Amino acid sequence: MTQCALCKAEEATPLAVAPRADEVALCATCRAGVENGPEDGPHWQCLNEAIWSTEPAEQVLAWRLLNRLNAAWARDLLDIAYLEPDVLDWAQAEAAPAESVVHRDCNGAVLSDGDTVTLIKALPVKGAGFTAKQGTAVRKISLEPDNADHISGRVEGQRIVILTKYVKKA
Repeated sequence: MTQCALCKAEEATPLAVAPRADEVALCATCRAGVENGPEDGPHWQCLNEAIWSTEPAEQVLAWRLLNRLNAAWARDLLDIAYLEPDVLDWAQAEAAPAESVVHRDCNGAVLSDGDTVTLIKALPVKGAGFTAKQGTAVRKISLEPDNADHISGRVEGQRIVILTKYVKKA
């Protein structure tokens, strides 16, 4: 029997990692996540180890799945993960979905993942017990794929969701 390269489950079958011909053995759950998009759940915690694999094809799949997960822990893991430049290019070759939602700042400038923005208003952060001050720079923002009014980023070490009407592109 073959083990799944991502979660180490038994009964895995080979899957080609496009656009190259490299193959990786995947269980039915991981295969469904790759083909249909993963849904946040405890199964995907296996990506914490898979992203650090020594096999480039496994890293590519882990990166693509983490990139498609809409969860704070997945974004945090992507922030610290390192892939060789050629492996990252491979991962991004098929991972870039067509964006139908356009995020714009208060001045109408288009925002993208990884941009730096500045807060134009002091914002109380619910549940965190502090206020994000006006003028605070938020680096490496993440766009919410289903809502053009929301972005997320780290302020004072906490990942928060920010309305785009309160930021300007730096």
